[in-house]
Amino acid sequence: MQPDEQQGTAKISRKAFFARCRDGLLFLLFGDQVRISASVLNLGYPAQRLTTKRTTTKEMTITCFIRYEIDPYQREAFKEYAENWGRIIPRCGGHLVGYFLPYEGTNNVAWGLIAFDSLASYEAYRKKLKADPEARSNFQASQTKRFILREERTFLEVVDGTFALAAAQGKGA
Repeated sequence: MQPDEQQGTAKISRKAFFARCRDGLLFLLFGDQVRISASVLNLGYPAQRLTTKRTTTKEMTITCFIRYEIDPYQREAFKEYAENWGRIIPRCGGHLVGYFLPYEGTNNVAWGLIAFDSLASYEAYRKKLKADPEARSNFQASQTKRFILREERTFLEVVDGTFALAAAQGKGA
């Protein structure tokens, strides 16, 4: 098996995979509006999957964008690591936007996005994270297994007037 061939995704068609990606991105951008628009337009989005409340820009002023260079032969180890953060990050006060693994193309870059209402809440989150036994264990596993080769963090803010804008209805060219 080549490093860019995915185990575990063989049971899902390419079309279904990209539909899931589309649905996830639409939900991140438009939240509950996706369910309403999709049903009106008969687009067939799986509304039952789109039930999590979307964070608004007022709640999410700072986003920590983490770029990981991973060992492509240890993709599953990174996936487990990311899934563990899915329990840990919210418990410690971060809003986990998501972790993303490579699917096609470059096979050694993954991303994680965690949002906070301020840098002060990020600092409080870091303190809780350092004290959390499961967080320490997850971090230690990444160091022991060495599936993360490099990690870069960038803190971003939403540009007012550009996030979560719905498409204009009935406005044609």
